[in-house]
Amino acid sequence: MAVKSVYLLFLLIILKYNWANCYCSGWKAMVEQKLRVTLITGRTIDQGVAKELGKGSQEYFDSVAICFLDPSDIKKLGLKNGVNVQITSPYGSVVVKAKKYPYGAISGMVFMPCGLWANAICSDETDSIGMPTFRGFTVEVEPAPDKPVLTLDELLKQQFGK
Repeated sequence: MAVKSVYLLFLLIILKYNWANCYCSGWKAMVEQKLRVTLITGRTIDQGVAKELGKGSQEYFDSVAICFLDPSDIKKLGLKNGVNVQITSPYGSVVVKAKKYPYGAISGMVFMPCGLWANAICSDETDSIGMPTFRGFTVEVEPAPDKPVLTLDELLKQQFGK
């Protein structure tokens, strides 16, 4: 009887270690670490309403320091709604909150409201047309639960050093 108890305890310890190891490694076998998607930026109603309160308001921050992903893409990354993600493009990188896109399927795309957070990853090149590239290029999205979403002042200081 004692041998069975020791064996069972040993088995439970091994299972617990393997579960913790899989959990800590991010379930690499089941979850992608980075997702390559197409970035689209644009204006939102929430952003317009919050802008009336001022770009320094919490409401404005909450309406633009975000990105919207398809629920299937959020699942691929192993995220929960509202978790921080890092979005990286050839032009820069920024941390924002990821939310499920509520208006239909947009698998393979990420939508960000226009603003400083989106500008941090968009090109400033105009290709001689006078308008920077705000949409239609590839970015990488990865979980960043331990990285903060910078405030407007912090992001301005990071981007411009002032």
